[in-house]
Amino acid sequence: MSGLFDRLMPARRWTPSRYRALLRARGPRSVQFRTRAAILVGAILIGVVATVFAEAADWAASVFAGYATRWHWLPLLTTPLTFMGLVWLTRRYAPFSRGSGIPQVIAAQADPNEATRTLISPRTVVAKAVLTIGAVLGGASVGREGPTVQLAAAVMGATHRLVRVPLRGGVLIAGGAAGVAAAFNTPLAGLLFAIEELASAYEQRVTLLVLAAIVIAGMVAQSVQGDYIYFGAIGAHMPLLSALLVAPVAGIVGGMAGGLFSRTLLAMALGRNRVTGWTRANPVKFAGACGAVVALLGVFTGLTWGTGYSAARAMIVGVDAPLWFGPAKFVATAATAIAGLPGGIFAPSLAVGAGVGNLLREVFPGEPASAIVILGMVAYFAGVVRAPLTAVIILSETTASRGLMLPMFATAFIADAASQWVCREKLYHGLSKTFAMPAPSSPAARK
Repeated sequence: MSGLFDRLMPARRWTPSRYRALLRARGPRSVQFRTRAAILVGAILIGVVATVFAEAADWAASVFAGYATRWHWLPLLTTPLTFMGLVWLTRRYAPFSRGSGIPQVIAAQADPNEATRTLISPRTVVAKAVLTIGAVLGGASVGREGPTVQLAAAVMGATHRLVRVPLRGGVLIAGGAAGVAAAFNTPLAGLLFAIEELASAYEQRVTLLVLAAIVIAGMVAQSVQGDYIYFGAIGAHMPLLSALLVAPVAGIVGGMAGGLFSRTLLAMALGRNRVTGWTRANPVKFAGACGAVVALLGVFTGLTWGTGYSAARAMIVGVDAPLWFGPAKFVATAATAIAGLPGGIFAPSLAVGAGVGNLLREVFPGEPASAIVILGMVAYFAGVVRAPLTAVIILSETTASRGLMLPMFATAFIADAASQWVCREKLYHGLSKTFAMPAPSSPAARK
């Protein structure tokens, strides 16, 4: 009877040759096993790297805050000089480290393995981290979230090189999005950012393992930093009838303002006219002029330095703020971004959005102040990044305002549409053109 079974089911025999074949296919030396190990180890390292970078950025911000308080007028000199020095260093030693870091990750998907030697190379990302900290020390209106995305993608590239497996575009997406999850302590927002922003132009399929990597990075950062809420547990809410009035206004105003910011940055990065020609011919001088604008605003307002986190949180909890904060922070962030030094725009954009919400409080004085400010933040952030789902989830996770989800969704989608009236092209995808990777050649062509 057993002989008949063996003849009918020969495939079930476990011979030594079959064991060896299985080990080659799925064992520790297999490409599949090494790829999974590279992704999972990379996710853990991203959580650690993002935490260390966040601590360094917060330390730099506190150092500058003390300096600006003690030597009130001195930043008028030191901030422009810092801008000039950082731009010179960036262009001279690490040209791929300029700007946010998200456009580099988008551009790197054209040839991920080549990008590990350029856009996300160890030299580039180390310079990115150091120069971004330098920008924070100089009072620039920058955030650490965009640079964290580039750092995270580089970590994924390094783990893949270490175990000698090819780096795929989808994994690069995972690395960048894991950076967002770890930077804001919001794993769900990282997932949506991967799908909505980083992958949208490339039709990449985000697999379960890639999604797991994003969650792991966020959880590692959360375990190291603690289970904190970025802006604190606000728990804002708004009645439905009020939301029907506020959401369209907030969406249109915030979305158009975000579109204007994006259009300004894209015009300076991609435009071909006398102004952009002069800025490209004289990048250090132009950086000094931008630094002077940031310094003047910072010295005379005292609120526009750095990320703007403190001012944004104060407005969220209902503290009255000057109506000019939003426009002033808008100008400071735009001047920093077009100067060409490394640094992100996520956190400053949230601060500008809080300023937009602060203005809307004057239009809707009878509505909950916290809810109005949060809707302004959602609208402006969605208008800049053009990722409405990400905007909603980031604000819901960073303020614990899940009761405001429906008004936030309505505001974000209206803002996304309003932003397109002003700027058709998505900001990060447009900026990625300045880091365009050559199309990978075929193996036959390389021979």
